[in-house]
Amino acid sequence: MNRHALVLPGGGYRTHASHEAEPVAEWLQGLGLPASVLKYPLGRPHPAAHQAIAARVAELRSEGVERVLLVGFSAGGHAAGLAALAPEGDSARVDGAVLGYPVVTLERHVHRDSASVLLGDVDTPDRRAALSLDALVTPAAPPIFLFHSFDDPKVPAAHSQLLSAALATASVPHELHLYPVGGHGCGLDADRVGWTRPCETWLVREGWVAPR
Repeated sequence: MNRHALVLPGGGYRTHASHEAEPVAEWLQGLGLPASVLKYPLGRPHPAAHQAIAARVAELRSEGVERVLLVGFSAGGHAAGLAALAPEGDSARVDGAVLGYPVVTLERHVHRDSASVLLGDVDTPDRRAALSLDALVTPAAPPIFLFHSFDDPKVPAAHSQLLSAALATASVPHELHLYPVGGHGCGLDADRVGWTRPCETWLVREGWVAPR
């Protein structure tokens, strides 16, 4: 089956963190999953990034890709989650997501950089809710792998816990891995957070990669 992973690095919607970009794509490629990095628009309010991701997913579909996985970190995790939970049409639907220390809610425990960019000049309760991933979960959501650290000083682990609770309520298959230490922005650093091994197990189980 033709598969592809799109990697969305973090950076508060203001930059693209290099260690969450090509190194992650190369790790996925090493597991046997074709992968590329999507440098979504920065510094522009919603829906700029959302539309760019939808367009790239639709492009992959037009090229014959049957299954698309989104892999995002921090703000990129928010972008990936939003694309997975609120796709712009059938051609933009994805089949799974891996979200590392993602920004989930714009209503509680707010990550100010991400919120200020996404909201732009339209900061209303309705817009914050519409951009909060936990409020967008439906039973149609794809399987999701989540990981976060309790000592994250920028995006509290409560973000991933909120999303996990919403996914559980909707009976969406998912995994949540919480670590006592790891901070924010670990990327592939296994010495800080050993998320890659359980993620590989999840990728095997979900049919993205073959067992090694």
